[in-house]
Amino acid sequence: MNILITGASRGIGGAAYSLLKARGHLVAGHSTRGTDELLAGDLADPEAPRHVWYAALERLGGQVDALVNNAGVYEAVADDAGDDEWHGQWTRTMTINLQATADLCRLAVGHFRARGGGRIVNVSSRAGYRGDSPQHWHYAASKAGMIGMTKTIARAYALDGVLAFAVAPGFTISDMTEEYLTGRGGAQILADIPLGRVASTDEVAEVIRWLATEAPASATGSVVDVNGASYVR
Repeated sequence: MNILITGASRGIGGAAYSLLKARGHLVAGHSTRGTDELLAGDLADPEAPRHVWYAALERLGGQVDALVNNAGVYEAVADDAGDDEWHGQWTRTMTINLQATADLCRLAVGHFRARGGGRIVNVSSRAGYRGDSPQHWHYAASKAGMIGMTKTIARAYALDGVLAFAVAPGFTISDMTEEYLTGRGGAQILADIPLGRVASTDEVAEVIRWLATEAPASATGSVVDVNGASYVR
């Protein structure tokens, strides 16, 4: 399969990118600044999603079979911040996490409908269901919006062969979080996870791989939780 994955330089996206390539798929990865291997595109720029999509099409020989929207930001803003800071952070988070995802999904849906189908996997968060910290209203809202959009796509385009899924990780261990987990904050996080540990990026990557390549069509519209039962629904 030909697959485009955003936010592929590290963390969950990096793990999914490596896994999909290892399984023999042709994968176009993306990161904000790009590398010799990854396509560049700052998704805070409203023009970037379209540029990334067409660059991926060129790299993948004119055909994308699956889109994985993983890129996102998790940046705090205090609830008592000034209006300019508050609005600025909401705008930035919604632009990157939700609007860019929507733009790429729209391009993918048009491409898939013309070719008899395809798959979309949106990487959301448990925060989309249970909320997040007082400094992350905007993040939780963006991820809840992503879930609603995924379900809408699934319902609207199933007869066209377009399948849409979401993944909702909880706290995930990576280079960015390892130091925090081994410090004072780690004990509180682990106490909230019945499994007794956080998910690995490889575990989330495996769910992404399955949804993007193997999940049965009847599962379209579903959201797969990967959070060690720290949130169940």
